[in-house]
Amino acid sequence: MPAHVSVENQMPEDLHRAMGVFIEEHPQWDQYRLVQSAIAGFLFQQGCKDRAVVQHYLSGLFHRDAGSHRVEPSC
Repeated sequence: MPAHVSVENQMPEDLHRAMGVFIEEHPQWDQYRLVQSAIAGFLFQQGCKDRAVVQHYLSGLFHRDAGSHRVEPSC
């Protein structure tokens, strides 16, 4: 089973509201998947080439289970 780390974060209320609206309109997404996809997308766009990050990025785009082909990140 893949390791998970719990993260607590504060965000602007309007961003949180927009996330809630998006999740309501896209039931296949939840807050955890959305945040994971956003972080992976940011890291990938900033040049991170770590296989695990790329896999999470692509999983977010194509809704694949990133845990099934897990590689430890090195970024």
